[in-house]
Amino acid sequence: MAKIVILTGAGISAESGLGTFRDKDGLWTRYDLNEVATPQGFARNPGLVHDFYNARRANAAVAHPNAAHHALARLQAALPGQVQIITQNVDDLHEQAGSTDVWHMHGRLARARCASCNHRWDAPAVMAVQHPCPACTAPKTRPDIVWFGEYPFHMDDIEQALSQADLFVAIGTSGNVYPAAGFVQMANLAGADSLELNLEPSQTITDFAQARHGPASNIVPAWVEEILSGR
Repeated sequence: MAKIVILTGAGISAESGLGTFRDKDGLWTRYDLNEVATPQGFARNPGLVHDFYNARRANAAVAHPNAAHHALARLQAALPGQVQIITQNVDDLHEQAGSTDVWHMHGRLARARCASCNHRWDAPAVMAVQHPCPACTAPKTRPDIVWFGEYPFHMDDIEQALSQADLFVAIGTSGNVYPAAGFVQMANLAGADSLELNLEPSQTITDFAQARHGPASNIVPAWVEEILSGR
């Protein structure tokens, strides 16, 4: 049974209205990433960090899955046990489209974490550092997000999946952020075929055996139809 491992990045959610790091005049451009996306920034000014993620949470709350998300959910449903989705995104658009067991390697906007005891819970729409942890009551609430300098989630599972993959597909990724940028090389070493689906060539384009470029809502459904029609 062929195993397909799919990595998705910000490019797959951009057409749903969720900006990428590189968007001109987007949410990210109004903040210094060192201040809102690092443990050090949170230690210096937790209120600023919460303001930023509250804004991101509000943005994500009104977003809807696009054709690319729905196509991947359809692929996963048609090939049970054969398709693993890994995402760098912190939104829940894959789940809204119907995908299951999605590995969010950078965390999720919809979840909160206690910086004291590491307990996790569903995040409210608006969070503040003084909100008490439901488990230990410490006023140490933080977003359950992997910040720069922190270790991504699910890495053991991801490395195992890549070692067993027959096909690795990267969708909407820039190839700038590690360790995700190195996944194609890990898959190549395991003997997997590889495909990039992206708006434009990524920084790691030369590591892929094949590539298709264009809007995710166009090229992802087309690729999924090819896979399903060729079964």
